[in-house]
Amino acid sequence: MAIKIIDEFISKNIHLWFPSYIKGLLTPQEKVNHSIKDIIFVIADHFEPFGDKNKDVIDLWEKEYPSFADSFCDSDGYPPQHTWFFPIELYDPKVVDKLSNLCKGGYGEIEIHLHHRDDSEESLRSQLRKGIENLSSHGAIKPQGKQYKSRFGFVHGDWALNNSRKDGRYCGVNDELKILREEGCYADFTLPSAPSETQTKKINSIYYAKSNFQNPKGHDSGIDVKVGGREWGDLMIIQGPLTLNWKSRKNRIWPKIENSEISFTNPGTRERIKLWEKNNIHVKGRPEWVFIKLHCHGGFRDQVDALIGGKGKLMHKYLQEIYGDNSNYRLHYVTARECYNIIKATEAGEIGNPANFRNYIIPPPANRGRFRT
Repeated sequence: MAIKIIDEFISKNIHLWFPSYIKGLLTPQEKVNHSIKDIIFVIADHFEPFGDKNKDVIDLWEKEYPSFADSFCDSDGYPPQHTWFFPIELYDPKVVDKLSNLCKGGYGEIEIHLHHRDDSEESLRSQLRKGIENLSSHGAIKPQGKQYKSRFGFVHGDWALNNSRKDGRYCGVNDELKILREEGCYADFTLPSAPSETQTKKINSIYYAKSNFQNPKGHDSGIDVKVGGREWGDLMIIQGPLTLNWKSRKNRIWPKIENSEISFTNPGTRERIKLWEKNNIHVKGRPEWVFIKLHCHGGFRDQVDALIGGKGKLMHKYLQEIYGDNSNYRLHYVTARECYNIIKATEAGEIGNPANFRNYIIPPPANRGRFRT
């Protein structure tokens, strides 16, 4: 039995982040001095609606998502917000047009997702610039107002940010964060990537990281974003919850990895929602503002139900029951950009309702419609 546990530990790469997990358990929680806890809820969709099995997915989203979202609202009157991280290497104007229509309805925003391999600084910059140009032609990425330059959130395909796979596949650029920042990226939303070997040792954090031209995986560590702090390094990393779920065990022994993924086989349940909150991801000095950043693959036909079908409805029903009908909480559905803005407002020492800071630094993209609250 001991051998099986060790094998699970190594095969799932838990050793990469287990010390941080233990440290988190032993570290006293910051004291919450406010009667209301704000839950900032973000879904980062690694959206890839391609292949024969998925050819009708974008039509499902365009048809079903508005009525689905209109069935729920947060404490500010907003429906669930979705952020589609679109793979720019597979640009399809017809698909992006349909996503843009949802953005115009006030249901979400489009950001950049990139799968790449054996790249150099020059080739990476070229892909990013072409992707920005393509998405901007639909009103995404480019903020409203001529005085603003294009800004984007980022998700790395195959999880290999900063060339973080041991075999060097699916990236090739050690100092990727630096390049992303220089091309207009405001934050990375890739993590957690467990059980992949690309998972960082730093978990359950919002932090600034610095990449290194000579060495891969520079974002393995960094400096936490804190109230009264300032920017450091190359880019902000916004992680989702990563922990061990001791109430759900494999073979009744080894706990299941909770990696904040929403899928058909692992939908959002009441138990998982409370576990996400318990991980308490926040800007240091503001523990009453809890960020829950999830990820999914909403472009796959077999995953749609977990997001905008029956299982998706159950997840939002639980969110409403736990937070929406509780005077001790406020639930806020936000996009990736709005999440970043709220984090920057927190860092600057702003107080009050975090929803007031949805557009704190980066304004909405040109195709962003205002939902009528």
